[in-house]
Amino acid sequence: MSVHAILVSIALVIVLGVSAQWLAWRFRLPSILLLLLFGFAAGPVGGIIEPQALQGEWVFAFVSLSIGIILFEAGLTLRLDELREVGDAVRNLITVGVAVTWAGTAAGAYYVAGFGGELAVLIGALLTVTGPTVVVPLLHYVRPRGRVGTIAKWEGITIDPIGAILAVLVLETLLFMHEGAAGGRGVALHAAEGLVAVAVVGIGISAAGAALLVLLLRRRLVPDYLQNAVALMAVVAAFALSETLQTESGLLTTTLMGIIMANQPYVSVRELAEFKEDLQVLLLAVLFIVLSARLEPATLTHLDVPALLFLALLVVVVRPLAVWVSSWGTPLNWREWAFLSWLAPRGIVAAAVAALFAFRLQEIFPAEADRISPVVFLIIVGTVAIYGLTLPSVARWLGLAQPNPQGVLIVGAHGWARKIANALDDQGLRVLVIDSNAGNIHRARQEGLLAERANALSERIIDELDLSGIGRLLTLTPNGETNALAALHFAEVFDSAEIFQIPTRTAEEREREGGDLPRHLRGRPLFDEGVTYADLADRFEAGHVIRPFRLTEERTYEAMNAHYGEAFLPLFLVRGSGQVLVFAEDPQPVPQPGDRLLALVEELEAQESPSLPLHAASTGRQRRDEEVVFDDVVERAPLVDLHEAVTYEEVVERAAALLAERTPVQADELEARYLTGRERTVISHGAALPHVRTSAVEQPEMVVVRCRSGLCIEFGDPPVEADGHAPVPDGDPGDDPSSGRTRPVYALFFLVSPEAHPGRHLHLLAEVASRVDDEGFQEAWRAAEGEGGVKDVLREEPVS
Repeated sequence: MSVHAILVSIALVIVLGVSAQWLAWRFRLPSILLLLLFGFAAGPVGGIIEPQALQGEWVFAFVSLSIGIILFEAGLTLRLDELREVGDAVRNLITVGVAVTWAGTAAGAYYVAGFGGELAVLIGALLTVTGPTVVVPLLHYVRPRGRVGTIAKWEGITIDPIGAILAVLVLETLLFMHEGAAGGRGVALHAAEGLVAVAVVGIGISAAGAALLVLLLRRRLVPDYLQNAVALMAVVAAFALSETLQTESGLLTTTLMGIIMANQPYVSVRELAEFKEDLQVLLLAVLFIVLSARLEPATLTHLDVPALLFLALLVVVVRPLAVWVSSWGTPLNWREWAFLSWLAPRGIVAAAVAALFAFRLQEIFPAEADRISPVVFLIIVGTVAIYGLTLPSVARWLGLAQPNPQGVLIVGAHGWARKIANALDDQGLRVLVIDSNAGNIHRARQEGLLAERANALSERIIDELDLSGIGRLLTLTPNGETNALAALHFAEVFDSAEIFQIPTRTAEEREREGGDLPRHLRGRPLFDEGVTYADLADRFEAGHVIRPFRLTEERTYEAMNAHYGEAFLPLFLVRGSGQVLVFAEDPQPVPQPGDRLLALVEELEAQESPSLPLHAASTGRQRRDEEVVFDDVVERAPLVDLHEAVTYEEVVERAAALLAERTPVQADELEARYLTGRERTVISHGAALPHVRTSAVEQPEMVVVRCRSGLCIEFGDPPVEADGHAPVPDGDPGDDPSSGRTRPVYALFFLVSPEAHPGRHLHLLAEVASRVDDEGFQEAWRAAEGEGGVKDVLREEPVS
């Protein structure tokens, strides 16, 4: 090929790789899936890139070195203290799990995919890897709760060198056997020698390389602008030396070197991790495009039905079996087992090693070697597509994640920061407050907030905090530099559009005094232009309060802004089932009817403005926070309108099924809790309120049931009303509740609420009870037409 053609191919690889990753980010798709598809389209399918230009041993050397750098970056994220809780599970997955995966995959390659016995064993070893290039981005997107994310991260990173070493040992053993060497004992001895050599070389060089790098950085023998370059040099040199001393030991060396650097206490590795992360993006783009584009068009004919069945076997049988066996003797529950069973995408190591093996086995297995790469690439594409596209839904169904987290991390727990946190918490959002001041954290916890005493600038803070369900950052401290540094620190966790900080100086002060940080080094300025920390402190000190408002076609944002004038400061919009939009500069959110608006208003105006309707019933007074939440729950609630006579058990079954569609909780679990928890069911004036609380839900949900002919339920324990007396139900006056006899019920409200918000749960029960107890409720309830009419009866303000 000409120099010009090679130059065009290199440029196309970079352009296609980076474009694929941008499109993956834009449409929330697994980046590796698009990288492989772009590579196939550019190489064997479209012929834009000549596969011949990407052949030769230089490709494998470049790929191996790139993977070594990627694994070093991945190792920088592993903290040994994470293993205190999950060590047993990780150990089992990378030992017992690897063995089960190897055996199951080898059997599938032999019996299903049709490979010969020796190649089946080799492919089984090759496909034991998963890989951080796929697993870690998926975990960042899904953000699973609790320990399962840590387990998946450790497995995905450490299993790459283990699986690669295993595959290379099997390959070397096959080559050793075909060279006519000694029998079984000699083969086993050869494999054992290779394993020991890899371990000794990998551990020794990684320790030496890490020690040298720490020495250079700690003694400041390297200027700041060269630190990343020197670190990259050290990683590349360690990888090359390791490979020179023992083939295929480089991946273990760089992985261990990253882990050592991450856990040593002498120098910070934050900047190293950021640099390697940026480099990883480019390396991944190039690697996947190169490896998929180099396939010859003829090899695509090997993607047949047996290969697809082999893929299905790995996903449906082999992975769940490996995780199930590995979970023996560990504290994993069934939800965590199920999540890990549905997370085994293959990545760049499988692709690279498959290409290398196909190249080296051409002479020994000429008829089958060409099948290795296309089948392995099918497994990569298939597993990435299956797991990448379905894992968020599976995690949500299991109650382990919120794929589009809307929670808020607040840095600063002083007085008005706690008021903002409480206002968001009242909307059913997950709110985590951190502060280094023990007194502030104590007061936050007393107010029922989730709060942790922590330094937002600590190097390990991101690993120590449980950020599940958190999707944005608000830095609210009085120190502008601290806010900016915290915003920069959490940029690796949150998207830049979701990082906000409160300005501590006005625009005029910043222009006059100078010293303002560039925009890319700080968060988005919070709230309205000109609002500063001091301004908010003055407003709260003057008695301003945060109030929720429901926007409608009549009660628009513009009308409220015009009415309140300068006393009105919009803070947040809560849209739909909980999407949070923050008022900040560039750009401001656009309020819509149906949104819940949280605004800072003057208390006097909030209570005395007769011209602005703040109630659905237009009473002219401020709606309480719990009433807003109640209206939202009613709005989302499905209605079951029963005309025929049914049993209570049948109603519970239908309600549980509807709630299971809206929450991660299984219908069977809800049904059992509603049936066995009748002592917690409030009975009053012909209505029943079965209710449960669980940590599996993020926000309260309800099912409304209307029984036109009345439903008879027997409750042994009489309910008690606020006055301490048992209520007299509608219907037959002889049905004394204290007698345990059946009582007719015309309205049932099945409620499920988050465990973390007991106060809101009680508020919701009180809201329902206040409406049910209202005079004329039963008549209006039975006469209401359609779902809208029934909900209007519920939303109607009770007569005081």
